[in-house]
Amino acid sequence: MRIYNLFPRLAGRFDQWQPHLERAAAMGFDWIFVNPIQLTGRSGSLYSIADYQAIDPRFLDPGSSRSPVEQVRAMTAVARELGLRLMVDLVINHCAIDSPLIEHHPEWLVREGAGVAHPFCVEANGNKVVWEDLAQLDHGATPAGAALLGYCGDVIEWLIDLGFSGFRCDAAYQLPPRVWQALIKRIRHAHPDVIFVAETLGCSPQQTAQTAAAGFDAIFNSAKWWDFESPWLLEQYELTRQVAPSIAFPESHDTARLFAETNGNSNVQKQRYVFTALFCAGVMMPIGYEFGFRKPLHVVETRPEDWEQPAIDLTDFITRVNRIKADYPLFSEETLIQRLTPPNPALLMLWKASTRGHGQALLVINKDPWNRQNFYCEDLYHCIQAAPPLRDVSPEWPLEHLPTPFQFDLEPGMGRVMVTQEA
Repeated sequence: MRIYNLFPRLAGRFDQWQPHLERAAAMGFDWIFVNPIQLTGRSGSLYSIADYQAIDPRFLDPGSSRSPVEQVRAMTAVARELGLRLMVDLVINHCAIDSPLIEHHPEWLVREGAGVAHPFCVEANGNKVVWEDLAQLDHGATPAGAALLGYCGDVIEWLIDLGFSGFRCDAAYQLPPRVWQALIKRIRHAHPDVIFVAETLGCSPQQTAQTAAAGFDAIFNSAKWWDFESPWLLEQYELTRQVAPSIAFPESHDTARLFAETNGNSNVQKQRYVFTALFCAGVMMPIGYEFGFRKPLHVVETRPEDWEQPAIDLTDFITRVNRIKADYPLFSEETLIQRLTPPNPALLMLWKASTRGHGQALLVINKDPWNRQNFYCEDLYHCIQAAPPLRDVSPEWPLEHLPTPFQFDLEPGMGRVMVTQEA
């Protein structure tokens, strides 16, 4: 999957989404991921859902004669006409603290003393963060849990009827695998093409593998935080790649904007996109990345007025990278990956080999986004386990011929991509 995250709080009303959908399709994305669009509680957070089968009025055209449901369906129809499938967040581990569910189904809530329990997380520094605008739902193996499970299945069916055919399952690891197994089985029986992606960031590789094994089509990995040096990413990848394919991203709605973090270095923008797009089976990129936006996406505060004047325009570059990913099957699967050691330590060199076919690839990335670095290899064919030819399909300045020995000065942050298979 090549996923474009259309953040609804920035995109605005559904009838204003078409230019964003058209741009995503033109860049070669085939999926649109939309954060929650349901009616929120008093906190206003997209992830604090009060009514699971009502649309947030902030995304509706108040002057339209169409109902809220019809306005959503009109948007999803535009996406389908552009060849895009739509994925939406599925948030069923908690609801808004002021949701009617708390009054109508108190047995569906986790209790803490005389009140309801709030979800929380423990940060790396040991600080406990509690979301007091949320109430934790109880998916226990009880009659009440079974009724809640049925309700969640109905919500999924409702979203499918609106035009969504994929679900990013928020904090999937917080629910027992049996819950996901039951939901996925129910939905797949009626809708075999619907996909489920588990959000498992912050989990151990073992937790991730256990969650993925519940029947998910894909998981998210932590490639965004890799320093191109430490062994942990490749170790985690090896532990999970045979359980479920993974999706990498250069930034997300939960992170700072990369362009702001790097003081406006467009080389980093290109470097991290080519890496995350070609490292594993899937890639996801949030709206605005292509233009070097600096303001982080906020689940409460972001408004359409926060749309920024583009600082850069990487749409053509991203299109070329997405074309590589689409044209060469090994970039859309979890491959064997081995890190090689080039003479220049400022370079990252990865060998990738398909487990489904005969395709292999060499990915060489200049880790230095500020300076040119020389890449020298006595014989590129010693780095792969396939017969010639080896083709250069790099998104920038691809070479028609790869000489032996091979030498090339990589621009700051530049990636070179060489493959053994035809498109």
